[in-house]
Amino acid sequence: MRLKLVPDNTNFDFFGYAKITFGASVVAMILSLIAWGVMGLNFGIDFRGGTTLRTESSEAIDVGAYRDALGPLELGDVTISEVFDPGFGADRHVAMIRVQAQEGQEAATTETIQTIEAALQGVSPDIKFTSVESVGPKVSGELIQTAFLAVGGALAAILIYIWLRFEWQFSVGAVVALFHDVVLTIGLFSILQIRFDLPVVAAILTIIGYSINDTVVIFDRLRENLRKYKKRPLREVMNLSVNETLSRTLMTSGTTLLALIALLILGGDVIRAFVFAITWGVIVGTYSSVYVAKNVVLYLGVKRDWSKPDAGAGTQFANIDA
Repeated sequence: MRLKLVPDNTNFDFFGYAKITFGASVVAMILSLIAWGVMGLNFGIDFRGGTTLRTESSEAIDVGAYRDALGPLELGDVTISEVFDPGFGADRHVAMIRVQAQEGQEAATTETIQTIEAALQGVSPDIKFTSVESVGPKVSGELIQTAFLAVGGALAAILIYIWLRFEWQFSVGAVVALFHDVVLTIGLFSILQIRFDLPVVAAILTIIGYSINDTVVIFDRLRENLRKYKKRPLREVMNLSVNETLSRTLMTSGTTLLALIALLILGGDVIRAFVFAITWGVIVGTYSSVYVAKNVVLYLGVKRDWSKPDAGAGTQFANIDA
């Protein structure tokens, strides 16, 4: 007997409260922007500047012990990760330690590096630093600008792609939904003050790709049904389309979340912010594919016959409360 999470023929009214769901999304976006503006983001070393230290020792690396040794030094944001390479011998253990820029310093001073080395020698006496690299505030500022340009470029490319494949109403709905996902993710990171660094930017780009995939699947079904049911109100056709793809949506999002939750619990501190961002993004992305992207299309209206000029735009507002 096959397990079914969703019955074959569901008939949920997803758009019965379109104004409420879309209004809630708008309020959430406004609150996220306010939190971002007031509280700011807890930028990591990538965006604040700092120093990367590469260490080697003959003893196995204990990340927890390294972190405990550096804790009393009050260095601020410190990230420790072990480097694995098949070419390393059994007695060669390498770690990367990233320390945020200290107040009033462009780069870590010799005294700071010696203090870190002395603290780590209490854990591994033969530890040595094979390289020391610093990222200054100027480079960090450029990274922030480049990161936001990357997100903006991704949204612009998706806008053009959806416009070419569907109609302009669909492209607007898709980009508004993606903007919703990005803003809510940044707002959550601002409220919780979780470290925001380059891996989180990569997670946001992943969220954009995941969310648009779900949106396009429903858009495809909606376009088919618009051609099939030309006399039915737009809201009914949208409800039908979302119900027909509901099983696929829940299965895809559910299995993805299972893997992400396992990584969130067992993955360790190094990737926790990255995984948390994607986990949140899957949740809000699934929501926005229905309650933001489709609501925008519902408000704008779409033509029912692709062989004729667009006569549907602006005529669907009456169907929302019909």
